[in-house]
Amino acid sequence: MLKVTYKGFYHFLIALCLLPLCLGIAGFDCVLAVHAFARPEVDSGIRWPQNQALPTFARAQHLDVALVSNAPQDFILLLQTLQGIVNRQLPQIYVINGVPSEGQYTWLNDIHIPYQVYNDPWQVVNKYIRQVQGMVIFDPNVLDTINVATTFAGIHRGVVVSPELATRLSTAPYNLPLLADFRGRFANGLEANTWQYEHLWPQTTHRMLVGLQPAQSVMVPQNNWQSFRTILQESQPITDGLNRAIYTMDLSHELGGEAVYLRFADAFPQDGWGASVRRISVNADGKNIIQFVTCTQDEEQYIFDHGRSGCDMSGLDPHRFSDGMRYFVYRFVPPAGTRQLVVNAEMWNEFNVSASSVRPLASSDQLIPGSLSLREYAVANQAMVFWLETDNNAADSALFERILSDVQPGTPYLGWFDSEPAGVRLISRHGVYVVASDSFDNMSVFSGLQAPSYPIKPIATPKLGNNIYVTFTMSDGDNVQFNEHHMRYVWDQDPARGSVPINWSISPALLDIAPVMLNYYQRTATKNDLLVAGPSGLGYFNPSLWPQDNLNRFLNVSGRYLRRAGTNIVYAIDVGSTLPAYVAQAYYNQLNLNGLLLNWWNPQSSSTINNRLPISTQLDATSRDGIVAAIHQNAAHWDGKSPLFIAVSLLAWNQAPASDAAYIAQRLGSRYRIVRGDQYFQLMRKANGLPMYN
Repeated sequence: MLKVTYKGFYHFLIALCLLPLCLGIAGFDCVLAVHAFARPEVDSGIRWPQNQALPTFARAQHLDVALVSNAPQDFILLLQTLQGIVNRQLPQIYVINGVPSEGQYTWLNDIHIPYQVYNDPWQVVNKYIRQVQGMVIFDPNVLDTINVATTFAGIHRGVVVSPELATRLSTAPYNLPLLADFRGRFANGLEANTWQYEHLWPQTTHRMLVGLQPAQSVMVPQNNWQSFRTILQESQPITDGLNRAIYTMDLSHELGGEAVYLRFADAFPQDGWGASVRRISVNADGKNIIQFVTCTQDEEQYIFDHGRSGCDMSGLDPHRFSDGMRYFVYRFVPPAGTRQLVVNAEMWNEFNVSASSVRPLASSDQLIPGSLSLREYAVANQAMVFWLETDNNAADSALFERILSDVQPGTPYLGWFDSEPAGVRLISRHGVYVVASDSFDNMSVFSGLQAPSYPIKPIATPKLGNNIYVTFTMSDGDNVQFNEHHMRYVWDQDPARGSVPINWSISPALLDIAPVMLNYYQRTATKNDLLVAGPSGLGYFNPSLWPQDNLNRFLNVSGRYLRRAGTNIVYAIDVGSTLPAYVAQAYYNQLNLNGLLLNWWNPQSSSTINNRLPISTQLDATSRDGIVAAIHQNAAHWDGKSPLFIAVSLLAWNQAPASDAAYIAQRLGSRYRIVRGDQYFQLMRKANGLPMYN
């Protein structure tokens, strides 16, 4: 008598239904019906208690380290999805892609887990490929299917492959079965994401969301802009829009080619306040031929290269901006025979405008398959992976809203957005916070390595006097990939660290994601290093947009994480320059804070007591000397009869931010006192008659 187990019958049905799918014809819905009937069995070493923000993996016993420098993206995608399947039960695969800023083996050597390095990463694939059930092919013509395939692979213990790798893996010695083939299934990314929301989302975890860009831009060559000549450039570091005007640019010199290309970039890329453009009009021989407002559909037809530029839609004055190394390029085709071409641009801040009649060699809008490190963690946790635009894309945003509406307040969104302001506002309104983590490496390994957490040792608060008290805070600590990479680099390599009091913002979510990393910073801090919670507590969100009826409950959870992380100061980012009273009250009631640092990129610092909570907004400027000038300007009207408090935000992505702090401190003079954040708020409490923090 033939004995058929339920599991065997299930896989028989899957194979029967997937056969026509793999042939690219009808039959897809049959697969969906089986999925709804029975979810594949999952052997997992993951623990995720209800009171824990993110899961804990098993502790690795030995690691096989795959070096993938310069490996093709489709291979990295294969390896990362394999890593997720294998590490779900017991972390065994560790991937090093290139040379991280902190060094290839820095964290690996710190964790004291035995490991073996493989210079040929195919050896790691060969060792573990038998642990998967099969492969899932993405569609190179619709790159969002990389995310759909990732979600499918996480559910069905598969690996995601390109059509080329599928050919290799379907033959000996691999002979991998085909679980699904998404080629030709969808016309565009929205259709693909809608399909996975309707059919795969019910089978995935709803305790986390994962947003990963499925593609990367082609490499723009260094000589891409060599034919461009500078038309107009701001010579001063202006960040407050005081130079806003309509600027007229004559591009007649660029006539004669197939089109005219106009590029907007940042005149001072080190500070991140590049060109901001509101509207464009183009006149040919005195006649208007083109007119549009930026960040609208009318603009899109003229953009040759978005250059990772952003749209600020936060107020009544939406505009496109190109900060740092970002830029954007328009392509204008004037009528034949045009003799004069004039462009009028309403713009401000640190613009650098150039033009050419020669078509650039490449556009960053040209996309190729890409894979980010967090993908393995998403696969291991059977999370749905998607990428939906939040900035000027109504259809994508609507689908994003549907997904957000399905999860409970307090759910983490791991990854990142196309636009930070728009993305954070969107998820905050639904009670979801973001953990910036798309390039965090080997999260499934680090989340299983437990380490004790303890507070930074307190130091004595100086006697309150009629001085100007200044505290420096490093930005971006909510970003756990920053905690893993660049923060470790500057922490270890900046010779000025420890010479000046600095507040280092860091993510309390490291308690779940990488306890050993939080422990490292706690153990190696000098007496001048203080760890504070990065925006805006457990994760990054805009507090005043969070559902008001859930804010106290969520901040209570944040409070538990802050206490375990040993910090009582939060650096928060909100949509306004001041916190609403009910938000300050919630922070005071639930987190028991010493004080709160608010926002960044403000022209000046101000300190208030909001519902018994000391709050200081942070100032910043475009350079070290600019910060010195801004501090002096803040103190210009100080009469010396009472203490003055000034909070300063420092850009943590600089190569030596502690050296920046030391440089600034040396130029402030004897009336200034540089203090740690805990001292700062204790002094502020005493100056305002509040109880000292215990």
